[in-house]
This record gives sequence, structure tokens and C-alpha cells, in this order.
Amino acid sequence: MIGHILTLKQLEALIWVADLGSFRKAAKHLNTTQPNISTRIAGLEKTLGVILMERDAGSVRLTDKGRDILHAARATLRQAEHLVEVAERPDLIHDRLRLGVTELVACTWLHSYLRRIKETYPSVFVELTVDLSRNLDRALASNRLDIAIMNAPFTAPVDGMIELGRFGYTWTASPNVAAELQGPCTIKDLLPYSILTHARHTLPFIELTEEATRMGLQTARIVPSNSMTSCVQMVADGMGVALLPRVLVEREIAQRRLVQLDVNWTPNALRFAARYQTEKMTVFMNNAAEMAKDVLVAYQADRSSL
Repeated sequence: MIGHILTLKQLEALIWVADLGSFRKAAKHLNTTQPNISTRIAGLEKTLGVILMERDAGSVRLTDKGRDILHAARATLRQAEHLVEVAERPDLIHDRLRLGVTELVACTWLHSYLRRIKETYPSVFVELTVDLSRNLDRALASNRLDIAIMNAPFTAPVDGMIELGRFGYTWTASPNVAAELQGPCTIKDLLPYSILTHARHTLPFIELTEEATRMGLQTARIVPSNSMTSCVQMVADGMGVALLPRVLVEREIAQRRLVQLDVNWTPNALRFAARYQTEKMTVFMNNAAEMAKDVLVAYQADRSSL
């Protein structure tokens, strides 16, 4: 037996130093000290009689043998998690989930999702990032996130993805502005008002500006914003019309704070997915990613029953 010479904490330290690229970041992630991480790695190297990594000016680079052992360490920790699952003791999983979501998720079904994770894994701490999809994509590629729930386009080279569905768009305005826009409208009819919508680099903004340009229209009054919730408030205050995902404005429409406009063009629906690096996912992280789809299905079923 090797239990008296190897520990899971040593393997955990190896994995996080390799994934985060430094002893300091690994120590912070594991809520311990840098000397403690160094001791774990040194002990593992001494026990195995191999050099696992080379340190140079604060950077860390795995040796060839270190990469082989890293792969085996991941498999070992997954098996340890499987043991806990067989025992039906998810409460024994003490870990951190670095979760990234977009504003749309944060404003709709995120709370239900976080509750489900907490109910299933009460000792797991969720480190939440709410940001634009483009930024989440970069964070996922640089290993600063475990799971990113985001919308297309996807550019990070990851091999794990769970499709979550699509969210369509609608045009809205305050009751006063909507009264000035009776009947079917075109983008040309809306341009006398400010058009509030997604940030400049996003697909909906690009599609909208391209459609306006195709029609020979000026685009100066198309106003991009990094905050969709701010757009909702501004359009409710009569500061223009808005092109936003319908799920984001359903409550305001139901409360008659906003009125849905009849416009002959909308962009393609947002495609959402939970994305991750398969090799670096633990068992509980995989389960958490799968939960996202279940929670979203339940959320959409609740909305359809209203």
C-alpha cells in the first residue's frame, strides 16, 4: 500500500501548481501558504525520486515525467471523488468551483443554479465571475475559470461543452414611446430614437449595424452597452427603444413598464453553452456542468406556465 507515502494533498498541490502556473496562485486557490505547497511538492518529488517541475524566475514548467505524473494524479483524484459518490457523501467534497456566467444568466436562472449546487455539494465554495462572453472565453482559455456559461461565438480551444439552448430577441419601449410607434415598424422607423442594445463587439450589435447599413441607414443612434440591465432601466425611462433578449424583459412587459414592439427584423437568437476543459474537470465539476442544463430546463418550464 502507498497510503503512508503519498497523500491526496500532494497530488492536489501538483495539479493546481501546474494549472495555475505558480506556487503562490496554487496556495491561494487551496487556501494555504506557499511554503506548504512547496513542502507538498518537494515531498512528492522525494518519494517518487523524480523532478516534477522546474522553477525559473517565478514561473513553473513541468518536466516530461512531471506531465505523465500530472495525468495520473488527475485520474487518482477523480477515483477518490468516485469513492465519495459511491458512499453517497457529496458533503465530503471540499473544493472551489470557479464559475463564469454572463449578465443574462445572472439576471435570470443563476440563483436557482447556485442553490442546486449548494444543495448537492454543501462544502463547495463557488467563486463567481459575471462578465461579457468574450472575457469569459479568455478566462477559460487561460485556466482562470473551471466552467463558463456563455453565449456564442466560442473561441477558446476547449473540448467540453454542454449545449443549453437559445434565447430569442425582442424590441421594447416605454408605453409613451411605444404609443408613437403604432403598427409594424422597421429599423428605419426606430432610428429617430436611440436604440439601446448589446456591447459593440457582440454578434447582436454587429448584426444590427450590418442590417442598418444594408438598408442605407446611419448607425450613429445605435447605442451599445456593456450592461443589459442598464438598458432595461433606460428604455423604461423613455430614453429610447431596446433590442434585448426577451427573457430579460419579460417581467417588465408583464408589469406594463415596457411594451413589446412589432418590428420586422431581429438578430439571430443567442446560443448558450456550458464550456470547460475536460482534462481539468473533477467529478463534482462535471456534475455541476450537467446541472446547468437541468436547472435551465426547469426555469423555462416555470416561465411557460406563467
